[in-house]
Amino acid sequence: MLTQTTTRVLEPSDLGAALAILESEPVANAFVTARIRIAGLDPWRLGGEMWGWYADGRLRSLCYSGANLVPVCATPEAVRAFADRARRAGRRCSSIVGPAEPTAQLWRLLEPGWGPAREVRAHQPLMVTESLSAEVTPDPLVRRIRKDEMDVLMPACVAMFTEEVGVSPLAGDGGLLYQARVAELIGAGRSFARIEGGKVLFKAEIGAATPQACQIQGVWVAPEHRGRGLSETGMAAVLRYALADVAPVVSLYVNDYNTPARRAYARVGFRETGAFMSVLF
Repeated sequence: MLTQTTTRVLEPSDLGAALAILESEPVANAFVTARIRIAGLDPWRLGGEMWGWYADGRLRSLCYSGANLVPVCATPEAVRAFADRARRAGRRCSSIVGPAEPTAQLWRLLEPGWGPAREVRAHQPLMVTESLSAEVTPDPLVRRIRKDEMDVLMPACVAMFTEEVGVSPLAGDGGLLYQARVAELIGAGRSFARIEGGKVLFKAEIGAATPQACQIQGVWVAPEHRGRGLSETGMAAVLRYALADVAPVVSLYVNDYNTPARRAYARVGFRETGAFMSVLF
């Protein structure tokens, strides 16, 4: 018997079915789930389209197409369908990111038309924890950032982004979108730092957040203060806030070549449970 498949842009009436897919893997899908919970499926509010792949009339896989292209619970057949749609639409994203296996397949299909990429990070360990480690004491000086401290925090955010991604977030629109995102996280109480003498020594944010899981991002230590354990004690402090106030499971993903960070996160209590992949344009 042949399976009938189709792919289409999801509509607001598809929200329940989309959330059922997303919540089947709450940690891996935290980024997309958080966006959908806030904005729904209306492309204008969502900042992109949510593509759905159907088999025999049932929604089976998703792909978010916005500033990022993100396959969600995507089977190999769904990835092929999403790649076909992406090729027809042309590249409008700045990155492809998601679980390593479907993202790698998606990139293999898109690379002939979309490549070369600026950088491919093929294996980024996904790390998860549900508890604080007794091995590391949280830094008592790491705290939530106040709205009136935006100007103090922003240089550290720009430095982190430039170091991590390889381009400045101030390029293009002068950083308006990036500044808005930083301000949004501060306003939500999900931006944390240790500030001394008007300068940021350590910072991190809780980015994506759902009732099931949240994701720590933007971890940065000022270069002159590295090697002093601030990343471990700072992460322990952010983790304490995350578990107490945001979600029962906390995750992050890290570049596989960043051995010091992986060791630090493991000491704080994170364990590797899978891998992501990022393709940067």
